[in-house]
Amino acid sequence: MAKEIQTDVVDPARAAALQVALEQTVTVEAGAPLPPFFHQLYFWSPQPPDQLGRDGHPKVGGDLIPDLGLPRRMWAGGRLHFNTPLIAGMAAERRSVCEKAISKTGRTGPLGFVTLRHEIWQGNTLCLTEWQDLVYRQDPSPGEVKPVPPPARTDEVESRDVAFDTTLLFRYSALTFNGHRIHYDLDYARHVEGYAGLVVHGPLLAQHLMLFAEEVMGPLAQFSFRATAPLMHYETATLCRNGQTLWVRGPDGRQCMVADASL
Repeated sequence: MAKEIQTDVVDPARAAALQVALEQTVTVEAGAPLPPFFHQLYFWSPQPPDQLGRDGHPKVGGDLIPDLGLPRRMWAGGRLHFNTPLIAGMAAERRSVCEKAISKTGRTGPLGFVTLRHEIWQGNTLCLTEWQDLVYRQDPSPGEVKPVPPPARTDEVESRDVAFDTTLLFRYSALTFNGHRIHYDLDYARHVEGYAGLVVHGPLLAQHLMLFAEEVMGPLAQFSFRATAPLMHYETATLCRNGQTLWVRGPDGRQCMVADASL
């Protein structure tokens, strides 16, 4: 099982910058707990240009993610178990393994499924465990019919609208050191990967849902999410909740993400 260990200092300035970008009140300073999912801002893996794939991500086939021969990468979902908050200003360690890497054939052709597990520690304390589910696909064929996204529920008891633009996508990419070109290169997103516009990061949608869930429900113990349709940078989305279930509804009523939160 492929393994990787990275260390980082949980810089409070980086977390405060994300709070500003998300129009949140700045609460993070040295010694303060991080909001849920803010660990995405740390444990960067910078690579020189010749070690990047065409999409701007580090090339696969290294120590952690095998090369399944498929060029398009998508973050399909994830699960998190929160034990105790990460503390800003302290050193942390991320221990990562590749739990699964398999190839299958779906309705649209070959697919690759990769699951990574990350444990994040501060000292001798396991703060959280995260599973990332990644999907790799072929390039779209000319004239390929896109799958119809599922309709979103309309029975929410709480909701709020969130808007996205190119500035927010750039700032989130920079803070998470995410070089994926679908988030900032419009020509690439449209003409190579077949999207209608720049794609809002799946983790950014999940981040909004986690902050929303914590605000209305309280501190989270577990959170799982699954992306079901992409959201474009020019679209306003609606965050919705009914009980422990949360979802992101696009402006045309499609479901972009569904999630489950527990305390």
